[in-house]
Amino acid sequence: MPTAVLAFALTQGFSQAAAAQPAETVELSPVLVQSTRTPRSSLDTPASISRIDGQDLLQGRPGIHLSESLAAVPGIQAQNRNNNAQDLQVSIRGFGARSTFGIRGVRIYVDGIPATMPDGQGQLSNIDLASAESVEVLRGPYSAVYGNSSGGIIQVATAPGKGRPRVGASLLTGSDNLRRYGLQASGGTDLATGLTDYNLSASRMTLDGYRDHSKTSKTLANARLGFQFADDSALTLIANHVDMEADDPLGLTEEDFRDNPRGVASNALLYDTRKTVRQSQLGLNYEKPLAGGHTLQAIAYAGQRKTVQYQAIPYSVQQAPTHAGGVIDLGRDYAGLDLRWTARSQLGGRPLTLVGGVAYDHMKEHRQGFENFTGPAGAPGQLGVKGGLRRDESNTLWNLDPYLQASLEIDERWTLDAGLRYSTVHFRSRDHYIRPGNPDDSGSARYQQWLPVIALRYALSPDTSLYATAGRGFETPTFNELSYRPDEQPGLNFALQPSSSNNYEIGVKHNALGGLLTAALFRIDTNDEIVSAGSRGGRATFRNAGDTRRHGIELSWSGRVAGDLVAQASYTWLDARLRNPQGTDGTRIPGVARQNAYASLAWAPEQGWQAGMEWRAQSRIQANSANTASAPGYGVAALYTGYRLRRSDWDLDAFVRVDNLFDRHYAGSVIVNEGNGRYYEPAAGRNWAVSLNAGYRF
Repeated sequence: MPTAVLAFALTQGFSQAAAAQPAETVELSPVLVQSTRTPRSSLDTPASISRIDGQDLLQGRPGIHLSESLAAVPGIQAQNRNNNAQDLQVSIRGFGARSTFGIRGVRIYVDGIPATMPDGQGQLSNIDLASAESVEVLRGPYSAVYGNSSGGIIQVATAPGKGRPRVGASLLTGSDNLRRYGLQASGGTDLATGLTDYNLSASRMTLDGYRDHSKTSKTLANARLGFQFADDSALTLIANHVDMEADDPLGLTEEDFRDNPRGVASNALLYDTRKTVRQSQLGLNYEKPLAGGHTLQAIAYAGQRKTVQYQAIPYSVQQAPTHAGGVIDLGRDYAGLDLRWTARSQLGGRPLTLVGGVAYDHMKEHRQGFENFTGPAGAPGQLGVKGGLRRDESNTLWNLDPYLQASLEIDERWTLDAGLRYSTVHFRSRDHYIRPGNPDDSGSARYQQWLPVIALRYALSPDTSLYATAGRGFETPTFNELSYRPDEQPGLNFALQPSSSNNYEIGVKHNALGGLLTAALFRIDTNDEIVSAGSRGGRATFRNAGDTRRHGIELSWSGRVAGDLVAQASYTWLDARLRNPQGTDGTRIPGVARQNAYASLAWAPEQGWQAGMEWRAQSRIQANSANTASAPGYGVAALYTGYRLRRSDWDLDAFVRVDNLFDRHYAGSVIVNEGNGRYYEPAAGRNWAVSLNAGYRF
């Protein structure tokens, strides 16, 4: 029945579009992108960058995970594990694909505040899509201007309040007992000074999950307050809090994935694997215009994050004196400051923009490990509970990164961009758990790297840009990867070095068919790729594997076909391989699909009935470094229809959506190099969601 309703609505919407008078060519207002720090239209930016507006983030989508909308962006894999105890699996051009939890190799920013720690470990749990104004994805060499682990950048911006005060409420319900309740208040105050705008949002979500033992509850609150002062300076305050509890069903073997995708690993039930996260954060963004086109900006933030995770490590394995136990108890205090100066002047009579600044980020964590059982190891009294202490350390981490960027309009057609960043990352660990057979693992390490980038753009016509970009990036080991040495000696793994990459890209952008058409060719050569070195005595260790090469092509187009009929398409071909000592191509980098494709068509008027269809496909993914296990490729479709009403002081948005329309059986993601062969995290079968959002303006 829901499919029939959706098909009817699509037919009606598309029929209206066909019956309309032939549409004239639509002149799109330029969309400014911010991630290069020199705001300009996407057409004029000499880099691969995509922007998703807030309305498109939620257009017929539940708005639970960022992966829902990032599927349309070329070059990025954002895969839903259907396991909220872990984060989304996100990689950009293959960077971050090795991560079995959290985000690595890709830097995340929310309102200019890093959601990535100085060591390159990031998370997405505090992003509130309900109040987002936009999401930008920066790919390729230009992302090197953000320092460590910047194989790609994801920037999320909260929308400022506008217009008369509005209060709203939302309800989302769907398959597997999905429930989310939300409240929002926003608006502008019409004040010349003081509080000028606000956007407050809070939500509560519960979900039983597609798989057994995958229940989730999440409470999220976000606030953005804007202040204007008499000297034309402005201050934005951003605060958010997240409280999440999630069961962890772990991955499945190939046999279990094929025969019982809703199932769960037996140890997950035995040890009640689960995770809790509580995080609170406050950020300030101060901007002051100065005479002569100069601007000063300061971004400061501080936060606390508490994580407790129960793992399924058998109690017998934990008998090794070096084992850290089966319960992770991690508390983090973090803070940072980014001071930036922007000057808009001229050089030889041509416009010149200079951006100079320094970023400092600091994190202090108290990491403990406990046994996941009580009683003697031979006959434990209870499993899945916090037992004896097995690890206790204090870690500090900081980075100090001065940077300078310049953009010069050489003439009417040529623009030259250049940037340089000097990144210093410092690790220090103090071991407080020293026992016979478990020596002192205290130590420190420091990594430093110059990160240059240069880009040249040529305006072939007012609607066409050509560009070439080159840059150098690097990625340090995270604290988890640095903790232990493969030779089982005490101390940090000083032999583990950062990986460094040379990135090259050429591209073309063209306004065509009422939208923007982009194409980019890229190549990335990486030295000292960080990979797993195995596990001994319960300690996972890492090593530098050697060289890798990634090269590929990205294509995308989006725009209005006719009237309110909107289309979007993207395609990525990426060959990512280890390099043999002879310099020839070796095995594929696990976790990276060779091909990704996306297409959508939507009838999206400002008011009235709306409908759309989406299709996305992905080729086979290797699950381990030996390329002996893989997840097959797939293609899935989704349909939605809804109604939007704007009447006087009221607004109403409602939709119904069906995902995985043809009930395909496929792996939503893989756990790369999982030691027990449980590589596969099944995607949900056919599932539905219904959303209702109503608001009133005073």
